[in-house]
Amino acid sequence: MEYLDFELPIKELEDQLDKCQIIGQESEVDVSNTCKQINKKLEETKRKIYKNLTAWQRVQLSRHPNRPYTLDHIKALCGDTFLELHGDRGFKDDKAMIGGLGKIDGQSFMIIGQQKGFNTKTRQYRNFGMANPEGYRKALRLMKMAEKFGIPVLSFVDTPGAFPGIEAEERGQGEAIARNIFEMIRLKVPIIVVIVGEGASGGALGIGVGDRVYMMENTWYSVISPESCSSILWKSWDYKEQAAEALKLTSSDMKKQKLVDDIIPEPLGGAHFDRDTAFKTVEQYIMKGFNELKDLSTEELVAQRMDKYSKMGEFKE
Repeated sequence: MEYLDFELPIKELEDQLDKCQIIGQESEVDVSNTCKQINKKLEETKRKIYKNLTAWQRVQLSRHPNRPYTLDHIKALCGDTFLELHGDRGFKDDKAMIGGLGKIDGQSFMIIGQQKGFNTKTRQYRNFGMANPEGYRKALRLMKMAEKFGIPVLSFVDTPGAFPGIEAEERGQGEAIARNIFEMIRLKVPIIVVIVGEGASGGALGIGVGDRVYMMENTWYSVISPESCSSILWKSWDYKEQAAEALKLTSSDMKKQKLVDDIIPEPLGGAHFDRDTAFKTVEQYIMKGFNELKDLSTEELVAQRMDKYSKMGEFKE
């Protein structure tokens, strides 16, 4: 397990607990009381740290190398039923954007999402979760296929942003994202979106329009990353913590502004500390959202979605 800077007190106590248990196993000394005391202190420390996380610390947790990625969620929720589909039928298959058919609790979904990669080799292969235009066009192709066969769409968002390279711009990055937003708004099947990690800029919005949009507790969703915001406003990344607070990008901020529908609670310490519990909670929210939407007519579904997004950004003095 890797630890972030603010998690080091937890690491120290866990190391102490491991040493205490080893002493008990290798000698006849009764260390049960000592282990209980360390365990108690460990739980208290965890609760104290994770109860008072800053916006920047939540950004760090969303990027934790041990945090489950899109494919981890898909494998946990769909098992062997997931069938990946490839290509945009125009240019090539974008490995940063994955999609395909899968069953969750017996219900078929068309699942799309960004995949980052878990080591240097796979991160390069997945382009660090930054999709090119062909990735968004692949996602749109699969969503239109789902619409044709009446299959609900499930989207997992986890990206530091759409790929900003010259070649992506040449192939119409902005148009691809805008087209996806336009088409998702009027798609005639239920759309459920879950932000499982980073939700940055248009890269997230390109697959982020939904009837139900859920954020996991330790994720963020914003027009720009704290580092980029800091570099624009202060010409330095040194103010990223201040930028994170100002951007109001945490799940609680998004819920308060009515930009997402609900927050999916995570196990103490984050989703990476107890993956199984995190996967089960995500499944519960997905099925809850689907059950709320499945009986709506196509007209009601699209009308409610359009109304929801039309109201965003309205303020009264």
